[in-house]
Amino acid sequence: MRRMRKLFVLLLLALPLAAQDFDKTVTDLLAKSGAPSASVAIVRDGRIVYERAFGNARLDPAMAATPQMRYSIGSISKQFTAAAILLLAEEGKLALDDKVVRWLPELTRAKDVTIRQLLSMTSGYQDFWPQDYVMPMMMKPVTPQEILTGWAKIPLDFEPGTKWQYSNTNYVIAGMIAEKVAGMPLLDFLRARVFTPLKMTTVTNTDEAPLGDGDPMRYLRYAAGPPRVAPKEGRGWMFAAGELAMTAHDLALWDISVIDQSVLQPASYRALETETLLNSGVGTHYGLGVNVATTDGRRVISHGGEVSGFTANNQIFPDERAAVIALVNLDATNASEQIATALAKQIFATTDANALALVQKIFESLQKGQIDRALFTSNANSYFNDQALKDFASSLGPLGKPKEFAQIAQSLRGGMTLRRYRIVFPNRSLRLTTFTMPDGKIEQYQIAVVD
Repeated sequence: MRRMRKLFVLLLLALPLAAQDFDKTVTDLLAKSGAPSASVAIVRDGRIVYERAFGNARLDPAMAATPQMRYSIGSISKQFTAAAILLLAEEGKLALDDKVVRWLPELTRAKDVTIRQLLSMTSGYQDFWPQDYVMPMMMKPVTPQEILTGWAKIPLDFEPGTKWQYSNTNYVIAGMIAEKVAGMPLLDFLRARVFTPLKMTTVTNTDEAPLGDGDPMRYLRYAAGPPRVAPKEGRGWMFAAGELAMTAHDLALWDISVIDQSVLQPASYRALETETLLNSGVGTHYGLGVNVATTDGRRVISHGGEVSGFTANNQIFPDERAAVIALVNLDATNASEQIATALAKQIFATTDANALALVQKIFESLQKGQIDRALFTSNANSYFNDQALKDFASSLGPLGKPKEFAQIAQSLRGGMTLRRYRIVFPNRSLRLTTFTMPDGKIEQYQIAVVD
């Protein structure tokens, strides 16, 4: 079974994908977003197969973006803090279910909150930076202890373990615990245990200083205005929660290590990637510093990031040994997520040309209220009764010829091949779902309105 699954994955990843298709996707989405530049990397079969930069890293004077430039990755940094905690746990120096009181007894409810709850965003500690801009106080330097005094010594927002709420404060606490246990600065520990072994040579700490002249400038936009240089946060505000910057290449190296499970022990990766459940049993879709989800039947470990002037998105598909990274030098935009998601769809897109031609032909017939019943199973033929054919004709016929008819997904289900298609008209989009039997007969041909 394992060998067959591996063969299937290799065959899937061997499908030809032209780099120019990726280029066009990024170029189009970047133009729509108004972001100055993007740096992108793609991992397939556990290897970096694509890395490219687009646009201008700096606007005045203009400087083209290159793959060798470092971008801030914002909250994607959190999974590295989580990794530090897990490495220390592997050494027996702490445990995920240890209470915070062991290291920071002065914090609110320190006897009730665990390290696991910090990393999974279920502690109840209030977020010190929910805003998407830099407030005046954040232009001044701060220490981690001062952040905790302001936000972790006040009443909790909720009982530990009862709710999920994103909070940067959790990771400041976790970072301080990691430093106390490791006996060294968090970044020194990560460099020794993660960055250097993985040859992530470009990693830098932007909590200490902004990126240099050879790296992208940080930008923001006021409404739909032009990009303006964004302010830089004061020193200390991003500690352990959003301090890292690196190339897309180096972040891809980390993704490969997650796929290969080469830095942590298997049990630690399981802890990192397992969805946290609230006390009620409700899922949070969050592990330890990462989002945990299933998309089109594929497990995806992901996270976004934002600091002043930068946004980022990282998506890892460990079972398919693939990943997509998109880094952008504009804040308060979803451009990086849009780019990464679109590229992921292209990676996994499978189009059966014969099946596509057949369903298009069927669609044209249904627009006229006609059907070739020899193509369908008895179940499907019962679905296409007289009323159904009339409704198909009256609702689809006036739409005319679609401007796009594309396969967007393919998988196996119930012994049949499941395919999904997107059908786009100027003022309407449809979704077509088909099930095809092993003998080629169509068991389902169902159309639904998307918008």
